[in-house]
Amino acid sequence: MSAHNVSALPIMLVVYGLALLAGAALPLAFAPLGWYWLAVLSPAVLFLLAVRLPKRAALCASYFFGLGYFGVGVSWVFISIDRYGSGPVAAMLVTVGFVALLALFPWSVVFLVRTLSARMNGLALWFGLPAAWILSEWVRLWFLTGFPWLFLGYSQIGTPLAAIAPVFGVLGVSFVVTVMAGGLAWMILRLSLRRLAITSGALVALSLGISLLDREWTEPVVAKPLSIALVQGNVEQDRKWESGALAFTLRRYRALTQPYAGTDLIVWPETAVPAWFDQTSDYLERLQARLGERGSTLMLGIPMRTRQGEAYNSAVSLSRPSQFYYKRHLVPFGEYVPLRRFVGPWLNILGAPLEDFRAGQQPQLLYASGMPIGALICFDVVFGAEVTDLLPTAQLLVNLSNDAWFGDSLGPHQHLQITQMRAVETGRPLVRSTNTGLTAVIDHNGQLLARAPQFEPTVLQAEVTPRTGTTPYVRWQDKPVLAIVGIVLVVLVGVGKRDKRNSVSLSA
Repeated sequence: MSAHNVSALPIMLVVYGLALLAGAALPLAFAPLGWYWLAVLSPAVLFLLAVRLPKRAALCASYFFGLGYFGVGVSWVFISIDRYGSGPVAAMLVTVGFVALLALFPWSVVFLVRTLSARMNGLALWFGLPAAWILSEWVRLWFLTGFPWLFLGYSQIGTPLAAIAPVFGVLGVSFVVTVMAGGLAWMILRLSLRRLAITSGALVALSLGISLLDREWTEPVVAKPLSIALVQGNVEQDRKWESGALAFTLRRYRALTQPYAGTDLIVWPETAVPAWFDQTSDYLERLQARLGERGSTLMLGIPMRTRQGEAYNSAVSLSRPSQFYYKRHLVPFGEYVPLRRFVGPWLNILGAPLEDFRAGQQPQLLYASGMPIGALICFDVVFGAEVTDLLPTAQLLVNLSNDAWFGDSLGPHQHLQITQMRAVETGRPLVRSTNTGLTAVIDHNGQLLARAPQFEPTVLQAEVTPRTGTTPYVRWQDKPVLAIVGIVLVVLVGVGKRDKRNSVSLSA
């Protein structure tokens, strides 16, 4: 190693430490802290490093940024596997491997732009890096079945930028956030009154544009509000599937539910009943008969098996006849083990308690008091474009979930924030019933109207006005944002080729 490399080593360690720190700070922009401004500041640090450092150093810095980002942001994965799966050793190995894989996404952002651009100039900062970031978020929607967690746009729930979501979805919000980060980095890169004026002007133009989008895209259904009771049983995850726990669970849910007979819709969470539907159908039908006498419909999560032997994680509305929705987006290693026939039990990290579930293929609406309802089971709610399959017919969205896997961590809060974004995108109120929290009522603007305390058996009661109509996002989904990203990357390629030709001609 040369003397120059030795002297540069401490500087680079500081740079990589800065990248790691900036990435680790980014999850603080999301719930529960909600320091939303970090969603602009933290990527701005990454973008500055991406343009100022040599390519190899920039790529290393971006990977350290990703390690901090996901190391803090998805730390709850360790809790799931340690407490309810294969123990601390497996939990550490899986979590480290998962974070190391996710860290490649910020790395790929810098790699793509540094490869396409001969010069890291204003175009790369304002549009190139933001477009590449959105491309990486879109890839996370489907890569290895999808893990669209911690998208930058989710951090903006409750801010003016949320008005973008009914038109362009969470990816559209993320794009605007990253453009702001790029503009901030561009201004800091060479501070001057001119750059300050341009950046300020762009911010004013953005504010004007958002004000044009800030309107009501849907309208309330002309009827009396729907009365709803969301039952949070708080059954411990490590006890839930034990033999003998079923009777205790059924007693608890029945005791919590009976005082709310007469409520239009009563919702129990995902797999509230830890047994097959056919094993408990008599009990559920008797309970529904008593509730039905008062005009109530019970909706709950329960495993379902068909005559063909197929198993589903389902939501059932115990109207007459009962209606079922089968969860469409399953969690790998939690609800099924990929390639089980080849790997046997070796990858059964959490494992479905009964057996591997199958994914439902078609969205199925459920009904209560004649109201069409879109049911979403746990992980379903993180895929915005798939939620739109239930619309515009559904007038209310109901999320049945079980975040007990995550314990007292960032996970349940992040999940709730994602759920809020679905309400904004669709212009629908959304109610959420969970096992241990966070049970909540969300209006069509994504605002929390009520929330139950975590880790307490309780019932959250509310009145919700269903809505009808279609937001632009329901019609277009992510297509406009992806088109903009594609145009930016094509322009980046064209400018890069032109710059290379110019450099060749100058050198000749």
